[in-house]
Amino acid sequence: AVVSTQSGHYGRGITMVRMDVLNDALKSIYNAEKRGKRQVLIRPSSKVIIKFLTVMMKHGYIDEFEVVDDHRAGKIVVMLNGRLNKCGVISPRFDVCVTDIEKWTTNLLPSRQFGKLVLTTSSGIMDHEEARRKHTGGKILGFFY
Repeated sequence: AVVSTQSGHYGRGITMVRMDVLNDALKSIYNAEKRGKRQVLIRPSSKVIIKFLTVMMKHGYIDEFEVVDDHRAGKIVVMLNGRLNKCGVISPRFDVCVTDIEKWTTNLLPSRQFGKLVLTTSSGIMDHEEARRKHTGGKILGFFY
């Protein structure tokens, strides 16, 4: 018999539903970077996370990452290089038009010299500079510097 407890859940293991997979991933990368780790395991994997990590890798903030297919949600092993100071998710994913990109960068990034915003646009997930070059806006996913 399944016994109901005071808190309302039944006598099985409590599993939290992952609400924001990208947020969890960036949090674990940030925490591992703060602790001085060389690599970090992210699970579950998603296409958005992979694209976000590709942008970070392209700009040299992480070394490389490997997607491990375990016939479930998948895992990603990320090699860190100690260059990442902070990364985070912007939730909700606000609409950003090309003219507003400048405003968002001044709000979120420490200086004009470094740091990237990551946008999801109609032509894929990219950083804010590439979006400005392609003259396309989109929704803001997050940032890193």
